[in-house]
Amino acid sequence: MGILQIFTLLGALGMFLYGMNLMSSGLQKASGDKLRGFLSAMTSNPFKGVLTGVGITSIIQSSSATTVMVVSFVNAGLLTLYQAIGVIMGANIGTTVTAWLVAWLGFKADISILAIPLMLFGFLFSNSKKNQRQNIGELIVGFCLLFLGLSFMKESVPDLNSTPEVLDFVKTWSSYGFTSVLIFLAFGTILTLVLQSSSATMAITLIMLSMGWIPFNMACAMVLGENIGTTITANIAASIGNTQAKRAAMSHTIFNLFGVVWALIFFTPFLALVGSVIELFGLPNPAADNFSVTSTDAATSVAALYGLSMLHTLFNTINTFILVWFIRYIEKAVTWIIKSPKNQESEIFRLKYISAGPLSTPELATEQAFKEIIHFAEISRRGLGFTKSIIGETDNDKFTELRNKLVKYEEISDRIELEIATFLNALSVGDISETTSAKVKAMYKIIGELESLGDSGDTISRILSRRNIHKKRFDADTIKKVEELINCVDNAYQVMIDNLTIAHKGGLTDINNAYNAEDRINELRNELRDTEIEDIENNRKNYQTSVYYLDIINHLERMGDYIINISQDLYSAFANKR
Repeated sequence: MGILQIFTLLGALGMFLYGMNLMSSGLQKASGDKLRGFLSAMTSNPFKGVLTGVGITSIIQSSSATTVMVVSFVNAGLLTLYQAIGVIMGANIGTTVTAWLVAWLGFKADISILAIPLMLFGFLFSNSKKNQRQNIGELIVGFCLLFLGLSFMKESVPDLNSTPEVLDFVKTWSSYGFTSVLIFLAFGTILTLVLQSSSATMAITLIMLSMGWIPFNMACAMVLGENIGTTITANIAASIGNTQAKRAAMSHTIFNLFGVVWALIFFTPFLALVGSVIELFGLPNPAADNFSVTSTDAATSVAALYGLSMLHTLFNTINTFILVWFIRYIEKAVTWIIKSPKNQESEIFRLKYISAGPLSTPELATEQAFKEIIHFAEISRRGLGFTKSIIGETDNDKFTELRNKLVKYEEISDRIELEIATFLNALSVGDISETTSAKVKAMYKIIGELESLGDSGDTISRILSRRNIHKKRFDADTIKKVEELINCVDNAYQVMIDNLTIAHKGGLTDINNAYNAEDRINELRNELRDTEIEDIENNRKNYQTSVYYLDIINHLERMGDYIINISQDLYSAFANKR
């Protein structure tokens, strides 16, 4: 096997993987909003969860992408751990669609013949001015590259029949009985780990089987290994995530490991079941002792390819049917294996939706970012509560405690803004639609305003610290006025969060409620400021104390400006304008 042939084989594999990613990306951009709605419509019914996982994975053609997405959504928001386990089970069934597509279109029908002509339509669509047609064009080009890559892989692999000593060496590994099954299972696991794509490993296994390199039972062992290897992606994703994310990834591992164990225990009867199903299609039994794949007999080749795809489907379907009744027990098991952290506070202030590692689904990832922004707004509003408490606090120890909390909230705000911005940067690097790009730009502005809100609480606490240093105090009437303005700001916060939530559901049509809340803040600030200036002029108030008071109400009014800016950014990119 020459150097050029090796690089041709690797290039063909790269084309296959790139085509799959491009096709998945096009599908996501063409139907991203619908997929998000499909997932968010989840209920606690595990069977609906399974169907959701099947549907989404069948569409985006990547169980790893679905699993990483589910891991990211799992912590107390879009999906509970209980719901996520059902979706992950369904994702394992959904990924078997890829094997059937490759076996049918890539081998039996050999759609690569039509791939080049189809490229023309992909090019024409991708150059359309309409965004949706561009997405469809990307889908077509990815589809063509996938099957062209598969065709080149088939053509570039060496013909071992011309080198019988090499073929005998490969077949030797198949002659150790059950030990050979374990060897090929390990090979399938390692290959999937290296390629980070069970679909690519499945394609390679189908090629090896169709060329007669390995017998049917060893190919089946490789498929079982692929199901172990594919769980690593989600665990890598969850390694830097929160506790619930780690538990969701662990449930995926438990699901697949349990399936591989029973499949190995009943390996021979399981293969016999697969063979019997294939015989119903009028094809030879690939699990029979005398079965061998020959290039001259089309029936044996088709039987082997369909048999391997059928094993993949039956394995995941049977495994799901067994374990779907035990989701509660799986949930308890992963909760027992992965303990909650002792420092609960550090868990509270971590990102909830985008802390689960690699970004595999750019179009769907806007869901994670938006949920995180709502979470950010809720944390920011919590800081306003401490601002209200510190205004009238006269006990030095309690004042210091509240001051430290406001400093901490400012640091939390900075950290969350940075982490969301980093996530959005990764999102922007990917190939995203124009609509999503506009939303990402609006999100950048929104997190900047939220970070400024976090700074405001710390700024007000510093003003109060200077007031205390100069031994000044606010009287009861002044405290009451500041608290009244804080209540107005808090109302504006609530309106902003309501608008974020409504926009997230696609129902935002106007932001008049935000303008009304802002007007109320401005009117009250003006009223309080004018009254205070009049009191200063008439010597009814201490000037220095009044300066601190005026600084505080000005900063509170500025918080109202940040809040209305968020609603305006929201309306520009997310509103359903009719």
